[in-house]
Amino acid sequence: MIEFLIPGVVVSAISFFIVIFLTPPLIKFLEKRKMSVPDMNKKEHPMVVRPGGLSIICGIIGSELILYLFFQMNEIIALIITTTGAFVIGYIDDRKVMRGWFKPVMLAVAAIPILVFGTYDSNLTFPLFGDVQIPALYIGLIFLIIPITGNTINSIDVLNGVASGFVTISSFSLTICLLIIQNYEVAIISLPLGFVSLAFYKFHKVPSRIFPGDSGALTLGAMYGSIAIIGGVEIIAAIALLPAVINSFLFLSSVKRIVEHREIKGKPVEHTEDFKLKATNDSKAPITLVRIILAGGPLSEKAVGYAIFKLAIFSAILAIITSFMMGVKI
Repeated sequence: MIEFLIPGVVVSAISFFIVIFLTPPLIKFLEKRKMSVPDMNKKEHPMVVRPGGLSIICGIIGSELILYLFFQMNEIIALIITTTGAFVIGYIDDRKVMRGWFKPVMLAVAAIPILVFGTYDSNLTFPLFGDVQIPALYIGLIFLIIPITGNTINSIDVLNGVASGFVTISSFSLTICLLIIQNYEVAIISLPLGFVSLAFYKFHKVPSRIFPGDSGALTLGAMYGSIAIIGGVEIIAAIALLPAVINSFLFLSSVKRIVEHREIKGKPVEHTEDFKLKATNDSKAPITLVRIILAGGPLSEKAVGYAIFKLAIFSAILAIITSFMMGVKI
């Protein structure tokens, strides 16, 4: 394990500081290009630039390429290509709103490098019960995981700092889980995701100076899904991501079709006179995690974000407990 310490420290620092140093000039560049949107959860509706996906993908690619100098692993190349593909898909959607089917279909295509490089194990590992062999079925599962994780992170990106903060918590817990099951190589590969998210959170937290946009959210989600696949920790990853998964499930079950958030007419939340968030009474509005949190009464945007982070921490703890159970069979 000692031989992984130096590469781990190096890639962690590189991924963190690339985002820290690139994001401020990216903000200025986007401001000059007038690439901004109003922050509808603020009373004055200040303009916030987007998308911030460029600094996120640069942090990921830069650190993972350096890591490849330490470990010539196909897993790193597959992850870079899939994650970059997700960034391009998200950027296209940032620049031109595409139909609801576009992102899930194209994210499935982005998963192809994982198959081409053979960086997966067709056995699905469950706690207590051990491995389940599903070689043919697992290939189809790969084409589902990347769209699910990508769109799941994208769907929870509704408040300042939530997407980046949530991924920070989930990804670091996933790294811990990989260390517990002694998959040290993939644990090191996963480190840049946590540090990139943490660095971006500095600019994304309330009040946001930049939004990740679809390019940023899909990049984070696709990398998370890629790590789950190449690390053979799909079940653990799903548990750590549970609040965001529930949010996506609630949304899809209420609208009953794959649709862009921008196409939804009914809004799940409204604002009080002092501009706190409150759940809407609109029956046509989709059900979301935020709407459920607000069912108890109005809260500030920051308070709702912290509530989501508490759920993320709880799920992270469950994921870590599950990883300890992976070596126990009945």
